[in-house]
Formats: sequence, structure tokens, C-alpha cells
Amino acid sequence: MSLDLKATLGIVAGIIAFIAYIIYVVAILKRQSRPNRATWFIWTFVGLILAVSYYFSGAKNTIWVPFIEFIGPLIIAVLSIKYGEGGLKDKTDLICLIGAIISLALWFIFDSPVIALVTNLVIDAFALIPTIKKSYLRPQGEDFWAWFGTGTADTINIFAIEKFTFGVMVYPIYMFVLDLIIIILLARGRIKSSSKQK
Repeated sequence: MSLDLKATLGIVAGIIAFIAYIIYVVAILKRQSRPNRATWFIWTFVGLILAVSYYFSGAKNTIWVPFIEFIGPLIIAVLSIKYGEGGLKDKTDLICLIGAIISLALWFIFDSPVIALVTNLVIDAFALIPTIKKSYLRPQGEDFWAWFGTGTADTINIFAIEKFTFGVMVYPIYMFVLDLIIIILLARGRIKSSSKQK
């Protein structure tokens, strides 16, 4: 695959990710989705660190999705103040916030973008726990098509990888797996809901 095509795929992945966030914002404003406040604020904080550390790890073509993964959560975090649920009352949320702060300290201590990247991916995974729990227990509280859109973007982003190094490959693969988990849980909920209605 040519470098020009990979660069184009990276941009396309970023555009699809942005559209997915627009879908999610519309679902929130229509009160069809209630984002977890802690998750989205932590994702905003970690998303900024991830985007910067990923860029300095050598990513170029695949940087658009991480950039959108900072901007999108920032918008949703702000909306979650009025339209969301939860907060820092749950132990999981507190652990995620403390972990995000520690990850920032580790970035400065080790002065390594790859260590910062991996540390923040771990924190990002912890921040996902409340949303995974909600997607399993109350899938109607998340927008399937928004998550499907980000999953599509992350799938395309894998094909935009220009350097097959750990630092460049880890983010797109992680995001693909993360979205796949949520998509499967939400699809399961939709199937169960439609079978109950019959």
C-alpha cells in the first residue's frame, strides 16, 4: 500500500471518527444517551496526553483519530455536566482519576513518549470500565451507531499505519479492540431488546 493511500486512509479515519462524535452529541441532546461524567472527563485528560505522546512516538498518518479522540471527549465531557450521569462517587472512577494523574507524572519521570503512551492506554482502559459496565447492564444508555462509527474509523486507521513499530501500532490496535468490545455489548443489548418486543 502506498504512503499516499495510507495518509488518505488516516484522514478518512479521522473524518469518520468526527462524524461518530457528532452522532453521539445528537443522541445526548435528544436524551437518548447519558454519558458517564467521570469516564468522559478522564478520557479528555488522557486523550490529550495520548495524542501528544502518540505523535512523538512517530505516528503521522494515524494521528487524526487520536486528535479527534481528544476533541470529541472534551465536547461530550462538557455536555455530560448537564446531560450525563455518575461522577467521582464510584471507586472505579476515583481509581481512574488517580491513575491518570500518576500517568502524567510517569511521562515526566521517564521522558519517553512510548512509556507515556502505554501508561495512558492502560489508564484509558480503566476509564472505560464504567462505560463497559453500563453497555452490559443498560445498553440503551449508549448510542450504538456512534460507537459503530468510531469502530469503523479505528479499523480504517489500522490500514493507515505507516511504520510497523510498537509505538505507532499500539494505539490503533488498542482503539480497535476497545470499540469492538463496546459494539458487541451494545449489539447484544439491541438483539435482546428486539427479541423481547416480539
